[in-house]
Amino acid sequence: MMDIPTANQSQTPCQPWAGQNGWSPASPQGPPCNPLPSFQHLSLSSPSDQRPCYEHLQASNPGCQSDFATSSSRNITHYSTLNDSNGDQSVQRVIPDAHVSSMVPAASQGRYIPPCSLPLMKEGTQPRKPQQMPFYSPHSPYQGISPPFQPPHTHHYSLNGPQSPHQKHLPFSPSAFGVNQSPQCTPQPVFERASVESSVGYTHNHASPQQPQWTLEANSRGTINEFVPNAAAQDITPQSPNSESRYGLDPELLPSVVKVIADDRAEWEGKVFVSEPFSRLPPLATTSCVIEDRGNASPLAIRSASYCVPCEGQTALLSRLPLGALVTPLAKQNAGEPLPVCNEPECVMSCGCCGAAMCPAMGWQDCGQRFYCPFCGKLSEVPWQHYQPTKGVEGARVDKDKRPELSMGSYEILNSQKGEPAALLLAIDVSASAVRGGHLEFATQQILNLLTSLKREDDEALSNVRVGLMTYDSRIHLYDLSPALSRPHMLVITETEDLQLPVREGLLVSLKDCIDSIDSVLQLIPQFSAVDCDDSSGVPIELPVKAGLAVLQALSCPGKLLIFHTAPLMETGHTNSSSGFFGSNKPKSIFQPSELAISLAKECVSQGCGVHMFVLSQQDVGGAWPGHIPYLTGGALYTYSHLQGELDRERFSSDLKSIVETDSGYKAELRFFVSKDMRVSGCYGPFLPGPSPSQVTMATLDWRTTVAVELAHNRALDETRGVAIQAVLSYSTQTGDRRTRVHTLTLRCSRHLQDAFRQYQAQTLLTFYCKKIYCTVLERPLQELREELQTEVTEAFASYRRHCCSASVSAGQLVLPQYLRALPVYINSLRKSEVLLPGLRSSIHQRLQQRCQVLSMDTCSTSAHFYPRLLPLPLSGDRSISPDPEEALRCCAASLQPGCLYLIHAPLTLLLWVGTQVPACTLVELFNNSCFSSLPSGETKLPVLENPLSISVRSLINTLNSQALCARKLWVVKQGDTCEEALQRHLVEDKSPNGGASYADFLYHLHVNSVRLLQ
Repeated sequence: MMDIPTANQSQTPCQPWAGQNGWSPASPQGPPCNPLPSFQHLSLSSPSDQRPCYEHLQASNPGCQSDFATSSSRNITHYSTLNDSNGDQSVQRVIPDAHVSSMVPAASQGRYIPPCSLPLMKEGTQPRKPQQMPFYSPHSPYQGISPPFQPPHTHHYSLNGPQSPHQKHLPFSPSAFGVNQSPQCTPQPVFERASVESSVGYTHNHASPQQPQWTLEANSRGTINEFVPNAAAQDITPQSPNSESRYGLDPELLPSVVKVIADDRAEWEGKVFVSEPFSRLPPLATTSCVIEDRGNASPLAIRSASYCVPCEGQTALLSRLPLGALVTPLAKQNAGEPLPVCNEPECVMSCGCCGAAMCPAMGWQDCGQRFYCPFCGKLSEVPWQHYQPTKGVEGARVDKDKRPELSMGSYEILNSQKGEPAALLLAIDVSASAVRGGHLEFATQQILNLLTSLKREDDEALSNVRVGLMTYDSRIHLYDLSPALSRPHMLVITETEDLQLPVREGLLVSLKDCIDSIDSVLQLIPQFSAVDCDDSSGVPIELPVKAGLAVLQALSCPGKLLIFHTAPLMETGHTNSSSGFFGSNKPKSIFQPSELAISLAKECVSQGCGVHMFVLSQQDVGGAWPGHIPYLTGGALYTYSHLQGELDRERFSSDLKSIVETDSGYKAELRFFVSKDMRVSGCYGPFLPGPSPSQVTMATLDWRTTVAVELAHNRALDETRGVAIQAVLSYSTQTGDRRTRVHTLTLRCSRHLQDAFRQYQAQTLLTFYCKKIYCTVLERPLQELREELQTEVTEAFASYRRHCCSASVSAGQLVLPQYLRALPVYINSLRKSEVLLPGLRSSIHQRLQQRCQVLSMDTCSTSAHFYPRLLPLPLSGDRSISPDPEEALRCCAASLQPGCLYLIHAPLTLLLWVGTQVPACTLVELFNNSCFSSLPSGETKLPVLENPLSISVRSLINTLNSQALCARKLWVVKQGDTCEEALQRHLVEDKSPNGGASYADFLYHLHVNSVRLLQ
């Protein structure tokens, strides 16, 4: 992310991010640098630990106390607390006061400064949405900069706050902090766009007492503030018990994720983004548009944290934001179009020094006889077979447009070597508990239906896939499926410690040749007697993994191992740990897999065996968590609590089909190259770390698998050359073809910090931080990680205010870069996620599974997971209106109206909220039930009714499910019902049931601490 400051700096050194699934070595110490004062970020504590607030805020509103103790002396330390968890033990951190920054207005120099002013709600007043104003003015000082640079991406939110009767005694000028001294005014019913001059603010003056005042304050040159109400502190009326702020902030006036996504879609939806070297910031990952590759990889494949890299390492340190990229090697291109493919013998050779693949970033010299590699800085000779002359001033080869490796940011190389095709191996639990559970008949029938459908498909790779079958209890039963046999033979292995296969032929047979044999075996399995099966000592989950791995190793082929497990899982360690461990300093004992699991996972990676596990028991996953091996090998864990039920059966069939039909890469090796003046300092994702962060090996991966790579400076960059990042993936396909996929991204460099800030996106930073922290939970306490994350973001915003804003910005104004407006709500949602908070509302197994699921998500899925889409559904009277996924609402309880229906859509969750005042006719059309109290609650399937409302809602649900990572349950949540807590976990702008702070409170503390850093 950035160079680690040296030990003699006053900067508090950040501990290295490291973990079982992430690699981050000790970086070399950089030059001494102290860009910001020392800062320890907010400690998390209960409300009883709060410190006294500012005197003027106490006097005006005793019920709304600030967490920040203050003093008129600079030498007195400050304390800050934030209620982030229920009963979470924490330690008060001391925040030393620093000198007042030169950017603070003159009126406040040498005097004590309040943290900010607060936009409040007046009692009986409906919340007003901020006026849609541009983020920059025609008077911008940057208007002379030509594309691809953008106008100044700065958003100023004026936090106009309560006016205390004691304000006249304060030793500072209120006007310097956004507090207007003029009489209160009545706002216009419809806001008009203000005429703004470069240095004069605009104020609506319509004298009328007892009304909030709306002001547009003078700002940095040409910047337009949003209109926010100014109300008396004693008139505060909380908007919602969940979303209300302890400081009276109106959540509706805070930066909105929904608006950020909508604005980006309005700009790019249906248009073409040209991806070329030194290109501008791409559309958000949530926006669908056409990507045209003109020498730079698509943002679907590589998305850089910043599209402008600081030239100096010390400048990168000033930003406090990470440098790196998110890489999705097998990402789908536009409408699934294939990448250009070139044969290995015909492809222009790669760099002979570092091994980097040929790409448009290579520079040609001596009329095409040699080329310069930006990744190692050396020259390589071109063999005569691949020689072509150059032309033009830039020295491009004459055959550039005919060769993908010379003109495209992404392409594939078809290697001459060919390996064994991938196999599909099925392992079915036939222990006594599985036979008694009654799951076998349904599971075997679904497996047979799937294999039969694959045989009939036109896809040759799937119809000719080699299939193997085994069953197990405390023993292993292998089946010889050779077509030469009249019927399949069962081979029983009782010695499971050292597995020795009695035969090899017939264990893996082409599907079209063995479908009849598999049919006979699957028909026989449900007839097993519980008396004949042995599970007296339980079934260790490692047993079928070892057996399946032995089969693949014996036949030297990669493949997918599907395990259908029903027996209780054997306890192999800290399996029934209480949730209290999540608040301790030993998270390694919870999140880290056992040595046996790591050993098996390494063997699977070496063989290219991806493990997918279906847990079919009627109870929740107990005993040892079985998901470590599946997720470390590119597979997944699927749990079904009641497989006899119709809903679980549908999920099982859908998941099974998705796993088998998803195109995957096997025995994958992912290498990263970066310009010679930089280095790869860390890599985070669902894999086992290797000896170097620039090289990752994986058993299997698919088109969603995403890893985060972190970069750091070795020395100053050349501003004219820019920075090149290359990801090279070598993998085997289903048919055994060996391919190499190359993605290259070329970024610009700048010596100005503001250029780097303007090229960050909140969704990219969220995904990067998520992968980094979720890997680091294996090594460090959760409390420490949450604090460090907030510290980094706070220091980043403080750095932006100090180095990139005009001195006219007051301390009461929230100043954010345009494309990072949504970062605070994303970061708050990440900090209070179930993986990181020590609450008691989810089991250890649920936390472990969610961590592994989210760790492999791409940017689009990650942003939707931490900020779900809240979609309003039409009512019965709105038959002409179809539910539009683009009309999402803010994810908070205040958006839910009792007379409406809402769908909460996240990659792992689908909730349907029904208000108490929904018309009876709507309930009849959707649920075939007119009584609200008798509606089904919890996991439900909507009835198939032939009316417009039912058809449109079910169509929307099917569309959203087709985009999800796995089959999801539909939960119906009735207003006021006990299961409404499941909904509260996904209303990320509100306080979390686990104890996490609301978005408004978190933003308040974030802003106050960033301002305090500059004092």
